[in-house]
Amino acid sequence: MSQISSGIVCGGNIGTNYMVPLSLPSSSFASLSFNSFIQHKELVLGYWAPSNHKNGLKRRRREHGVVASSNVASPSIWDDWKPLKASSTPSLSDILWPSAGAFVAMAILGKLDQLMAPKGLSITFAPLGAVSTLLFASPTVPSARKYSVFMAQIGCAAIGVLAFTIFGPGWLARSAGIAASIAYMIYTNSVHPPAASMPLLFIDGAKFHHMNFWYALYPGAAGCILLCLMQELVVYLKNNFKF
Repeated sequence: MSQISSGIVCGGNIGTNYMVPLSLPSSSFASLSFNSFIQHKELVLGYWAPSNHKNGLKRRRREHGVVASSNVASPSIWDDWKPLKASSTPSLSDILWPSAGAFVAMAILGKLDQLMAPKGLSITFAPLGAVSTLLFASPTVPSARKYSVFMAQIGCAAIGVLAFTIFGPGWLARSAGIAASIAYMIYTNSVHPPAASMPLLFIDGAKFHHMNFWYALYPGAAGCILLCLMQELVVYLKNNFKF
């Protein structure tokens, strides 16, 4: 049979696929019969001829890394409502040390509140509870990185003060503060969800208004410093005192 430079597989309604050459010299084409095409079983450019078309199709899919199977389970809409399968059951120490760290951290913050109350300052506020959860229970996630914690807490606190200064109290300041905080965290690659509540806390908390931009440092940065120090202690205890 004459050499074929390239070919394609075609199919008709008669149930038989056949191979048609893309380029053949006229003399060669004349010497080839239709039956020689449909009976040809050699591999041409990675395609199987008609009599072995089904097996060839499977081979082509394997060669190109395409796997199709009806046995692949599609995700269920209820999967999000199921707990993730843990690689191992947490030990008692994995539960105790983060909980104990949160207790000690909140106790210290509460004591600082008592000391600073005469000056009208407070350091115990709701976002630090969420920060504690991230730092103590999931210290390896990106949002628990110290860069993310400080960059987001300080920046979002300042955004809250700016939004209140421009728009005053109300829904517009809250909306603008949250929107700007999310954009800021995405831009600085410091997405830290608890920080998004900093603008709301300042806008709706009259006791913080007199602090102005100092609010970003206290309680913003000051609370995070204490929690990050406590995180180091918790991680040390988890790694060295297991039970």
